[in-house]
Amino acid sequence: MSPHGFRGRLNQALEVIKPIGWLVLMLGMGALVVATFTLWRELAVLGMACLALIALALPFLLGRTSVSVDLVLQPERVAAGESVAAGVLVVNRASSRLVPTTLEVPVGSAIHRYGISSLAPGATHEESFTIRTERRGVISVGPAMTRRGDPVGIFSRDVVWTPVREVLVRPHLVPMESLGAGLMRDLEGVSTDAVSQSDLAFHALREYVPGDDLRHIHWRSSAKVMASSGESALLVRQYLDTRRSHATIIVDDRLSAWGDPEDFETAMAVAASIAVRAVLDEFDVSFVCGSHASTGSDGYLALDAVCRADFGHRGLVESGRQASTLAPDTSLAFFVGGNRSEFTDILRSAAAFPPEVRRFGIVVDPEGKSRVTETGGLAVLHLASKEDLGALLRWSVK
Repeated sequence: MSPHGFRGRLNQALEVIKPIGWLVLMLGMGALVVATFTLWRELAVLGMACLALIALALPFLLGRTSVSVDLVLQPERVAAGESVAAGVLVVNRASSRLVPTTLEVPVGSAIHRYGISSLAPGATHEESFTIRTERRGVISVGPAMTRRGDPVGIFSRDVVWTPVREVLVRPHLVPMESLGAGLMRDLEGVSTDAVSQSDLAFHALREYVPGDDLRHIHWRSSAKVMASSGESALLVRQYLDTRRSHATIIVDDRLSAWGDPEDFETAMAVAASIAVRAVLDEFDVSFVCGSHASTGSDGYLALDAVCRADFGHRGLVESGRQASTLAPDTSLAFFVGGNRSEFTDILRSAAAFPPEVRRFGIVVDPEGKSRVTETGGLAVLHLASKEDLGALLRWSVK
Protein backbone atom coordinates (compact mmCIF):
# COMPACT_ATOMS: atom_id res chain seq x y z
CA MET A 1 0.00 0.00 0.00
CA SER A 2 1.34 3.42 -0.93
CA PRO A 3 2.03 5.96 1.83
CA HIS A 4 -0.76 8.16 0.47
CA GLY A 5 -3.23 5.26 0.57
CA PHE A 6 -2.25 4.36 4.12
CA ARG A 7 -2.50 7.99 5.20
CA GLY A 8 -5.95 8.28 3.62
CA ARG A 9 -7.24 5.19 5.43
CA LEU A 10 -5.75 6.43 8.69
CA ASN A 11 -7.48 9.80 8.29
CA GLN A 12 -10.79 8.05 7.61
CA ALA A 13 -10.37 5.95 10.74
CA LEU A 14 -9.53 8.99 12.88
CA GLU A 15 -12.54 10.92 11.55
CA VAL A 16 -14.79 8.30 13.13
CA ILE A 17 -13.64 9.42 16.59
CA LYS A 18 -15.62 12.48 17.66
CA PRO A 19 -14.45 15.18 20.12
CA ILE A 20 -16.15 13.51 23.06
CA GLY A 21 -14.44 10.27 22.03
CA TRP A 22 -11.02 11.89 22.11
CA LEU A 23 -11.88 13.37 25.50
CA VAL A 24 -12.88 9.97 26.95
CA LEU A 25 -9.80 8.29 25.42
CA MET A 26 -7.34 10.90 26.74
CA LEU A 27 -9.02 10.94 30.15
CA GLY A 28 -8.83 7.13 30.40
CA MET A 29 -5.21 6.90 29.25
CA GLY A 30 -4.15 9.78 31.47
CA ALA A 31 -5.90 8.32 34.53
CA LEU A 32 -4.22 4.93 34.00
CA VAL A 33 -0.77 6.50 33.60
CA VAL A 34 -1.14 8.59 36.76
CA ALA A 35 -2.59 5.61 38.67
CA THR A 36 0.40 3.48 37.67
CA PHE A 37 2.86 5.89 39.33
CA THR A 38 0.73 6.97 42.27
CA LEU A 39 -1.11 3.69 42.97
CA TRP A 40 -4.29 5.71 43.16
CA ARG A 41 -7.01 3.08 42.80
CA GLU A 42 -9.81 5.53 42.07
CA LEU A 43 -7.91 6.84 39.05
CA ALA A 44 -7.31 3.30 37.87
CA VAL A 45 -11.04 2.58 38.11
CA LEU A 46 -11.80 5.80 36.19
CA GLY A 47 -9.31 4.88 33.47
CA MET A 48 -10.69 1.36 33.09
CA ALA A 49 -14.25 2.74 32.97
CA CYS A 50 -13.33 5.11 30.15
CA LEU A 51 -11.68 2.33 28.14
CA ALA A 52 -14.64 0.05 28.78
CA LEU A 53 -17.00 2.74 27.53
CA ILE A 54 -14.95 3.02 24.33
CA ALA A 55 -15.02 -0.76 23.91
CA LEU A 56 -18.81 -0.83 24.32
CA ALA A 57 -19.21 1.92 21.73
CA LEU A 58 -17.18 0.17 19.02
CA PRO A 59 -19.84 -2.41 17.98
CA PHE A 60 -22.13 0.42 16.88
CA LEU A 61 -19.74 1.04 13.96
CA LEU A 62 -19.97 -2.49 12.60
CA GLY A 63 -21.70 -2.99 9.27
CA ARG A 64 -22.15 -0.70 6.29
CA THR A 65 -24.85 1.79 5.37
CA SER A 66 -25.94 1.19 1.79
CA VAL A 67 -28.80 3.51 0.95
CA SER A 68 -29.84 6.00 -1.71
CA VAL A 69 -31.00 9.41 -0.61
CA ASP A 70 -33.01 11.79 -2.80
CA LEU A 71 -33.40 15.40 -1.71
CA VAL A 72 -36.30 17.23 -3.40
CA LEU A 73 -36.95 21.00 -3.29
CA GLN A 74 -40.09 22.43 -4.88
CA PRO A 75 -39.68 25.11 -6.09
CA GLU A 76 -36.02 26.11 -5.96
CA ARG A 77 -36.70 29.77 -6.82
CA VAL A 78 -39.21 31.74 -4.77
CA ALA A 79 -40.03 35.29 -3.75
CA ALA A 80 -39.27 36.44 -0.23
CA GLY A 81 -42.02 35.31 2.13
CA GLU A 82 -42.95 32.21 0.14
CA SER A 83 -42.34 28.65 1.33
CA VAL A 84 -40.48 25.74 -0.23
CA ALA A 85 -41.70 22.17 0.13
CA ALA A 86 -38.75 19.88 0.82
CA GLY A 87 -38.57 16.13 1.12
CA VAL A 88 -35.98 13.41 1.70
CA LEU A 89 -36.50 9.84 0.48
CA VAL A 90 -34.21 7.11 1.86
CA VAL A 91 -34.15 3.66 0.22
CA ASN A 92 -32.27 0.68 1.68
CA ARG A 93 -30.17 -0.71 -1.19
CA ALA A 94 -28.48 -3.43 0.88
CA SER A 95 -29.49 -7.10 0.85
CA SER A 96 -29.87 -7.06 4.63
CA ARG A 97 -31.78 -4.91 7.07
CA LEU A 98 -30.57 -1.38 7.67
CA VAL A 99 -29.22 -0.70 11.14
CA PRO A 100 -31.10 2.22 12.77
CA THR A 101 -29.35 5.44 11.90
CA THR A 102 -29.77 9.21 11.98
CA LEU A 103 -30.34 11.39 8.93
CA GLU A 104 -29.18 15.01 9.03
CA VAL A 105 -30.10 17.73 6.54
CA PRO A 106 -28.57 21.19 7.12
CA VAL A 107 -30.91 24.02 6.08
CA GLY A 108 -29.14 27.37 6.26
CA SER A 109 -27.76 27.67 9.78
CA ALA A 110 -30.17 25.04 11.18
CA ILE A 111 -29.93 21.25 11.04
CA HIS A 112 -32.90 18.94 10.60
CA ARG A 113 -32.38 15.53 12.26
CA TYR A 114 -34.52 12.46 11.63
CA GLY A 115 -34.26 9.01 13.14
CA ILE A 116 -34.45 6.19 10.61
CA SER A 117 -35.52 2.86 12.04
CA SER A 118 -34.39 -0.51 10.77
CA LEU A 119 -35.43 -0.88 7.12
CA ALA A 120 -35.92 -4.12 5.23
CA PRO A 121 -34.08 -4.52 1.90
CA GLY A 122 -35.71 -2.23 -0.65
CA ALA A 123 -37.85 -0.48 1.98
CA THR A 124 -38.17 3.30 2.00
CA HIS A 125 -38.34 6.04 4.60
CA GLU A 126 -39.62 9.52 3.75
CA GLU A 127 -39.41 12.79 5.62
CA SER A 128 -40.92 16.11 4.55
CA PHE A 129 -40.44 19.61 5.88
CA THR A 130 -41.08 23.21 4.89
CA ILE A 131 -38.44 25.89 4.31
CA ARG A 132 -39.75 29.36 5.07
CA THR A 133 -38.12 32.35 3.46
CA GLU A 134 -38.11 35.87 4.85
CA ARG A 135 -35.48 37.84 2.94
CA ARG A 136 -33.75 37.91 -0.41
CA GLY A 137 -30.73 35.63 -0.54
CA VAL A 138 -29.56 32.06 -0.97
CA ILE A 139 -30.47 29.25 1.44
CA SER A 140 -28.14 26.24 1.34
CA VAL A 141 -29.85 22.88 1.79
CA GLY A 142 -27.75 19.78 2.42
CA PRO A 143 -25.72 17.80 2.06
CA ALA A 144 -27.98 15.05 3.40
CA MET A 145 -25.88 12.63 5.45
CA THR A 146 -26.37 9.60 7.65
CA ARG A 147 -24.73 9.35 11.07
CA ARG A 148 -24.31 5.91 12.63
CA GLY A 149 -22.68 5.63 16.03
CA ASP A 150 -23.16 5.05 19.71
CA PRO A 151 -25.68 6.92 21.87
CA VAL A 152 -22.95 8.74 23.81
CA GLY A 153 -21.38 10.20 20.66
CA ILE A 154 -17.91 8.70 21.06
CA PHE A 155 -17.87 7.28 17.54
CA SER A 156 -19.85 8.27 14.49
CA ARG A 157 -19.52 7.16 10.88
CA ASP A 158 -20.85 9.96 8.68
CA VAL A 159 -21.66 9.37 5.01
CA VAL A 160 -22.69 12.18 2.66
CA TRP A 161 -25.33 11.15 0.10
CA THR A 162 -26.37 14.34 -1.68
CA PRO A 163 -24.65 17.54 -2.83
CA VAL A 164 -25.52 20.94 -1.43
CA ARG A 165 -28.67 22.34 -3.03
CA GLU A 166 -29.72 25.97 -3.04
CA VAL A 167 -32.98 27.84 -2.67
CA LEU A 168 -32.77 31.21 -4.40
CA VAL A 169 -34.97 33.84 -2.79
CA ARG A 170 -35.65 36.88 -4.95
CA PRO A 171 -37.04 40.21 -3.71
CA HIS A 172 -40.60 41.30 -4.32
CA LEU A 173 -41.04 42.71 -7.81
CA VAL A 174 -42.55 46.04 -8.78
CA PRO A 175 -44.98 46.04 -11.76
CA MET A 176 -43.68 48.06 -14.69
CA GLU A 177 -44.72 48.89 -18.22
CA SER A 178 -42.60 48.16 -21.28
CA LEU A 179 -39.16 49.76 -21.32
CA GLY A 180 -39.64 50.74 -24.98
CA ALA A 181 -37.70 49.94 -28.11
CA GLY A 182 -33.95 49.69 -27.97
CA LEU A 183 -31.31 50.88 -30.34
CA MET A 184 -30.86 49.24 -33.73
CA ARG A 185 -27.61 47.54 -32.83
CA ASP A 186 -27.98 43.84 -33.60
CA LEU A 187 -28.57 42.77 -37.19
CA GLU A 188 -30.00 39.46 -35.97
CA GLY A 189 -32.42 41.08 -33.57
CA VAL A 190 -36.15 40.87 -33.05
CA SER A 191 -38.32 41.97 -35.98
CA THR A 192 -40.66 44.90 -35.40
CA ASP A 193 -43.62 46.25 -37.33
CA ALA A 194 -41.65 49.29 -38.49
CA VAL A 195 -40.92 49.29 -42.22
CA SER A 196 -37.36 50.13 -43.19
CA GLN A 197 -35.55 50.77 -46.45
CA SER A 198 -32.50 48.85 -45.41
CA ASP A 199 -32.15 45.89 -43.04
CA LEU A 200 -31.88 42.10 -43.12
CA ALA A 201 -35.54 41.09 -42.72
CA PHE A 202 -36.99 41.19 -46.26
CA HIS A 203 -40.67 42.15 -46.28
CA ALA A 204 -42.04 42.92 -49.78
CA LEU A 205 -41.55 44.69 -53.11
CA ARG A 206 -43.08 48.05 -53.96
CA GLU A 207 -42.90 50.58 -56.76
CA TYR A 208 -39.94 52.89 -56.91
CA VAL A 209 -40.45 56.47 -55.77
CA PRO A 210 -38.00 59.32 -56.25
CA GLY A 211 -35.42 59.34 -53.48
CA ASP A 212 -35.24 55.55 -53.04
CA ASP A 213 -31.77 54.05 -52.91
CA LEU A 214 -30.97 52.56 -56.34
CA ARG A 215 -29.11 49.72 -54.63
CA HIS A 216 -32.44 48.32 -53.41
CA ILE A 217 -34.00 48.00 -56.87
CA HIS A 218 -34.91 44.39 -57.61
CA TRP A 219 -33.90 44.28 -61.27
CA ARG A 220 -35.18 40.80 -62.06
CA SER A 221 -38.68 41.51 -60.79
CA SER A 222 -38.65 44.92 -62.49
CA ALA A 223 -37.74 43.30 -65.82
CA LYS A 224 -40.57 40.76 -65.51
CA VAL A 225 -43.12 43.50 -64.82
CA MET A 226 -41.91 45.60 -67.75
CA ALA A 227 -41.95 42.56 -70.04
CA SER A 228 -45.49 41.62 -69.10
CA SER A 229 -47.01 45.12 -69.03
CA GLY A 230 -44.87 46.87 -71.58
CA GLU A 231 -44.55 49.85 -69.26
CA SER A 232 -41.51 51.12 -67.42
CA ALA A 233 -41.71 50.07 -63.79
CA LEU A 234 -39.08 49.65 -61.15
CA LEU A 235 -39.59 47.63 -57.98
CA VAL A 236 -37.57 48.13 -54.80
CA ARG A 237 -37.10 45.87 -51.83
CA GLN A 238 -38.80 46.81 -48.58
CA TYR A 239 -37.61 45.49 -45.20
CA LEU A 240 -38.72 45.23 -41.60
CA ASP A 241 -36.58 46.81 -38.92
CA THR A 242 -34.79 44.36 -36.68
CA ARG A 243 -33.58 45.56 -33.35
CA ARG A 244 -32.06 43.82 -30.34
CA SER A 245 -32.27 45.65 -27.04
CA HIS A 246 -29.97 44.95 -24.14
CA ALA A 247 -30.63 46.26 -20.65
CA THR A 248 -27.73 46.46 -18.21
CA ILE A 249 -28.20 47.09 -14.49
CA ILE A 250 -25.32 48.18 -12.24
CA VAL A 251 -25.77 48.44 -8.46
CA ASP A 252 -23.38 50.06 -5.98
CA ASP A 253 -22.13 47.29 -3.67
CA ARG A 254 -20.34 49.48 -1.10
CA LEU A 255 -21.91 49.51 2.36
CA SER A 256 -20.94 53.17 2.76
CA ALA A 257 -23.22 54.10 -0.17
CA TRP A 258 -26.34 53.09 1.73
CA GLY A 259 -27.74 54.93 4.72
CA ASP A 260 -29.53 51.77 5.80
CA PRO A 261 -28.89 48.14 4.70
CA GLU A 262 -32.60 47.93 3.93
CA ASP A 263 -32.06 50.52 1.18
CA PHE A 264 -29.74 48.01 -0.49
CA GLU A 265 -32.59 45.48 -0.41
CA THR A 266 -34.80 48.08 -2.08
CA ALA A 267 -32.15 48.47 -4.78
CA MET A 268 -32.16 44.71 -5.32
CA ALA A 269 -35.94 44.80 -5.75
CA VAL A 270 -35.52 47.60 -8.28
CA ALA A 271 -32.85 45.67 -10.19
CA ALA A 272 -34.93 42.49 -10.23
CA SER A 273 -38.03 44.36 -11.42
CA ILE A 274 -36.15 45.98 -14.31
CA ALA A 275 -34.59 42.64 -15.25
CA VAL A 276 -37.95 40.86 -15.38
CA ARG A 277 -39.55 43.67 -17.37
CA ALA A 278 -36.63 43.63 -19.81
CA VAL A 279 -36.97 39.88 -20.33
CA LEU A 280 -40.70 40.28 -21.00
CA ASP A 281 -39.78 42.92 -23.59
CA GLU A 282 -37.42 40.36 -25.21
CA PHE A 283 -34.29 42.23 -24.14
CA ASP A 284 -31.01 40.62 -23.23
CA VAL A 285 -30.19 41.43 -19.62
CA SER A 286 -26.90 42.01 -17.79
CA PHE A 287 -26.51 42.60 -14.07
CA VAL A 288 -23.40 43.68 -12.17
CA CYS A 289 -23.10 44.26 -8.43
CA GLY A 290 -19.58 43.93 -7.10
CA SER A 291 -18.29 40.41 -7.68
CA HIS A 292 -21.69 39.13 -8.88
CA ALA A 293 -22.39 39.51 -12.59
CA SER A 294 -24.47 37.81 -15.27
CA THR A 295 -25.46 38.39 -18.88
CA GLY A 296 -27.62 36.71 -21.48
CA SER A 297 -31.19 36.28 -22.68
CA ASP A 298 -32.14 33.94 -19.82
CA GLY A 299 -33.90 35.99 -17.16
CA TYR A 300 -33.01 33.44 -14.47
CA LEU A 301 -29.34 34.40 -14.79
CA ALA A 302 -29.97 37.99 -13.78
CA LEU A 303 -32.44 37.06 -11.03
CA ASP A 304 -30.04 34.47 -9.62
CA ALA A 305 -27.27 37.06 -9.55
CA VAL A 306 -29.62 39.47 -7.75
CA CYS A 307 -30.31 36.78 -5.15
CA ARG A 308 -26.57 36.26 -4.56
CA ALA A 309 -25.53 39.92 -4.55
CA ASP A 310 -24.06 41.25 -1.32
CA PHE A 311 -21.97 44.10 -0.03
CA GLY A 312 -18.42 44.46 -1.32
CA HIS A 313 -15.80 47.09 -2.11
CA ARG A 314 -15.87 47.55 -5.90
CA GLY A 315 -18.29 50.44 -6.24
CA LEU A 316 -20.18 51.86 -9.20
CA VAL A 317 -17.20 53.03 -11.23
CA GLU A 318 -15.40 49.70 -11.39
CA SER A 319 -18.68 47.80 -11.81
CA GLY A 320 -19.67 50.11 -14.66
CA ARG A 321 -16.41 49.42 -16.47
CA GLN A 322 -16.91 45.71 -16.03
CA ALA A 323 -20.47 45.96 -17.31
CA SER A 324 -19.39 47.84 -20.45
CA THR A 325 -16.99 45.00 -21.22
CA LEU A 326 -19.46 42.29 -20.26
CA ALA A 327 -22.27 43.76 -22.39
CA PRO A 328 -20.78 45.94 -25.18
CA ASP A 329 -24.12 45.90 -27.05
CA THR A 330 -26.01 47.59 -24.20
CA SER A 331 -28.81 49.90 -25.33
CA LEU A 332 -30.33 50.72 -21.91
CA ALA A 333 -28.18 51.15 -18.79
CA PHE A 334 -29.35 51.68 -15.22
CA PHE A 335 -27.00 52.83 -12.45
CA VAL A 336 -28.48 52.17 -8.99
CA GLY A 337 -26.99 53.80 -5.91
CA GLY A 338 -27.92 54.84 -2.39
CA ASN A 339 -28.45 58.25 -0.86
CA ARG A 340 -24.76 58.26 0.13
CA SER A 341 -23.42 57.30 -3.31
CA GLU A 342 -21.28 60.01 -4.86
CA PHE A 343 -23.06 61.43 -7.89
CA THR A 344 -19.71 61.75 -9.64
CA ASP A 345 -19.40 57.96 -9.34
CA ILE A 346 -22.73 57.54 -11.15
CA LEU A 347 -21.52 59.88 -13.92
CA ARG A 348 -18.17 58.11 -14.21
CA SER A 349 -19.88 54.73 -14.35
CA ALA A 350 -22.24 56.00 -17.07
CA ALA A 351 -19.28 57.39 -19.01
CA ALA A 352 -18.02 53.83 -19.50
CA PHE A 353 -20.78 53.33 -22.10
CA PRO A 354 -20.91 54.96 -25.54
CA PRO A 355 -23.09 58.07 -26.04
CA GLU A 356 -25.82 56.24 -27.98
CA VAL A 357 -26.70 54.14 -24.92
CA ARG A 358 -29.75 55.43 -23.04
CA ARG A 359 -28.62 55.85 -19.43
CA PHE A 360 -30.60 56.29 -16.24
CA GLY A 361 -29.40 56.91 -12.73
CA ILE A 362 -31.54 55.57 -9.88
CA VAL A 363 -30.94 56.83 -6.34
CA VAL A 364 -32.72 55.04 -3.49
CA ASP A 365 -33.51 57.73 -0.93
CA PRO A 366 -36.38 56.82 1.42
CA GLU A 367 -35.97 60.10 3.30
CA GLY A 368 -36.46 62.22 0.18
CA LYS A 369 -39.23 62.67 -2.36
CA SER A 370 -39.73 60.59 -5.48
CA ARG A 371 -38.86 62.75 -8.48
CA VAL A 372 -36.91 62.85 -11.73
CA THR A 373 -34.04 65.25 -12.34
CA GLU A 374 -31.49 65.61 -15.12
CA THR A 375 -27.87 66.38 -14.35
CA GLY A 376 -24.91 66.18 -16.67
CA GLY A 377 -27.14 64.83 -19.45
CA LEU A 378 -28.21 61.91 -17.24
CA ALA A 379 -31.81 61.34 -16.16
CA VAL A 380 -31.83 60.55 -12.43
CA LEU A 381 -34.75 58.85 -10.71
CA HIS A 382 -34.91 59.60 -6.97
CA LEU A 383 -36.88 56.79 -5.33
CA ALA A 384 -38.46 57.32 -1.94
CA SER A 385 -40.34 54.03 -2.42
CA LYS A 386 -39.75 51.19 -4.84
CA GLU A 387 -43.45 51.32 -5.79
CA ASP A 388 -42.75 54.63 -7.55
CA LEU A 389 -40.29 53.01 -9.97
CA GLY A 390 -42.80 52.24 -12.71
CA ALA A 391 -44.28 55.73 -12.84
CA LEU A 392 -40.92 57.53 -12.76
CA LEU A 393 -39.37 55.29 -15.37
CA ARG A 394 -42.41 55.55 -17.63
CA TRP A 395 -42.14 59.33 -17.49
CA SER A 396 -38.38 59.25 -18.14
CA VAL A 397 -38.48 56.86 -21.10
CA LYS A 398 -41.01 58.96 -23.00
